[in-house]
Amino acid sequence: MKTIPLRKDVPAKDKWDLTSLFKTDEDWEKGLAQIEADTAEVLKYEGKLADSKESLLGALKAYEKLWLNAEIVSNYASLMHNADESDQEALDKEGRAEMAVVKASSQLAFFDTQLIAVPDDKINEWINTPEFADYRIYIQKVLWQKPYILSEKEERIMSLQSEPSGTAHKTFSILENLELDFGTVKVKGQKVPLTPTTWSQFMQNPKRSVRRKAYQQFYNTFEKCQNTLASLYAGSVAQDIFETRARGYNSSLERALYGNKVPVEVYKNLIDTVHRNLPTLHRYYRVFQKALGTKDFRHYDVYMPLVKKCKKHTTYEEAVEICRNALAPLGKEYTDTLCNGLLNGWADRYENKGKRSGAFSSGCYIGYPYILLNYKEDVIRDVFTMAHEGGHSMHSWYSVHNNPFMQYNYTIFEAEVASTFNEELVFQYLLKNAKSKDEKAYLLSMRAGDILATLHRQTMFAEFELKTHEAVENGTPLNAQVLRKIYRELLEQYFGPTMTFESNSDMEGLRIPHFYSAFYVYKYATGISAAMALADRVTNGGDAEREDYFKFLKSGGSRYPIESLKVAGVDMASSEPVQKALDRFEQIVDELEKLL
Repeated sequence: MKTIPLRKDVPAKDKWDLTSLFKTDEDWEKGLAQIEADTAEVLKYEGKLADSKESLLGALKAYEKLWLNAEIVSNYASLMHNADESDQEALDKEGRAEMAVVKASSQLAFFDTQLIAVPDDKINEWINTPEFADYRIYIQKVLWQKPYILSEKEERIMSLQSEPSGTAHKTFSILENLELDFGTVKVKGQKVPLTPTTWSQFMQNPKRSVRRKAYQQFYNTFEKCQNTLASLYAGSVAQDIFETRARGYNSSLERALYGNKVPVEVYKNLIDTVHRNLPTLHRYYRVFQKALGTKDFRHYDVYMPLVKKCKKHTTYEEAVEICRNALAPLGKEYTDTLCNGLLNGWADRYENKGKRSGAFSSGCYIGYPYILLNYKEDVIRDVFTMAHEGGHSMHSWYSVHNNPFMQYNYTIFEAEVASTFNEELVFQYLLKNAKSKDEKAYLLSMRAGDILATLHRQTMFAEFELKTHEAVENGTPLNAQVLRKIYRELLEQYFGPTMTFESNSDMEGLRIPHFYSAFYVYKYATGISAAMALADRVTNGGDAEREDYFKFLKSGGSRYPIESLKVAGVDMASSEPVQKALDRFEQIVDELEKLL
């Protein structure tokens, strides 16, 4: 029987190499201490930003030095903790880094308020001189926020309350992961613990009675504390609306989108476009039910694989080569950089005891754009995960190599494009090279499921968030009954008449962690839409189309997201990319229906 190794027993070649951040823990300690010293340097400029061009430039350089160091201090500690969450020393590092950053942020709350107080004629003259080249974009973005930046004293208060504002989310996480007991479910005569982590395994169990039992038990447990869950979510919404009203925005949605210059219409167009295409989604569920061969179709059936998994063994090194071949349209520099990184220090490859589940990419301005994986050789989806996280890391790599620190960070709106673009190319490559009808059907079903989960489902979530925030803004308080009613109506609308729901299926709306980061999930839907449009444009285009895509990757934070994607060749201000993605989904459903 294969055992999961302890972190200390993982070979060095299978772990990420964090020495690109700090050579030793002692160096990290020096970096942590430097945050306080660097903060003190910035504080010397308090009240002096408008004195002269030289004074403002000195303040910006000190500010840059502080956050450049703070970024790698935080990233190092976070990566160590994620590699082994049982490591108390790593947990201590992460906690101390977070405290140092919060302290620095609160002490420097004056910075943006004093920056926008510099007279317009002065600051516009200064930032157009060569000395300010590395800071021009940063300053322009701060000035864009000017209508909603408060007084210095008010900004300090807002900064100080940023930590307690996350209490609802933290409490939800503790309740779900530590305090709720979901019991056990019998599988092949053995009692298996039911938890939020094992939930997905139960939902993919081929025995329907196991799925039904796990589903009912799971949501019955949540339902017993529905009022607590509703109160926590209502508190999170109230926090969003407090910040909206404190800063003077017209709505919570406007506040969430304003910083990235994303028009409110982009959010609403997404929902409207998906609504117009719901008949295709409903047809997919009919195909799904027919493939399962059930008389009725229940919510606990939708997580089942539509096509039985193809037995395919892919070593880590083989997966890297699949990525190299699939991403070849992006050129040798791209594939060599990514694949060399995946093989030499960027990636933490396999599961170990205490390691965070799932996968992520975490880069900063200094050091490698690190990738956490839990790669399994018999799970073909993990090849897609490698490509996905590799897309994030290469986006970071190009952003770092083409921008100064103060403007290298791209937005989440853009982040999901580069990652999903890579997934689309891997899908096209594997489909083209599929060796059997079953393998082709499996890949098509997996891709249909991915589009559904990323585009349709995240749009449903986005619509729920919009409805809950609008309810409160229009004077309707949120409670369990109101929230469940909103969510049930959405379930019925999106799943269509094929689906039969349980009496407590709407409890799903009170257990989604992403809802505590309001108006975030829509970016997954816009991301996959833009990625599919760009993948089609690059693979069917020439050098010009590829270079347009690289302009996007190299933009970093130098442009606002709608603008940077337009440079790449896709206009997310229109509904066209979303419609094209939905058209592609319809084509896949057509192909699946024929194959099945």
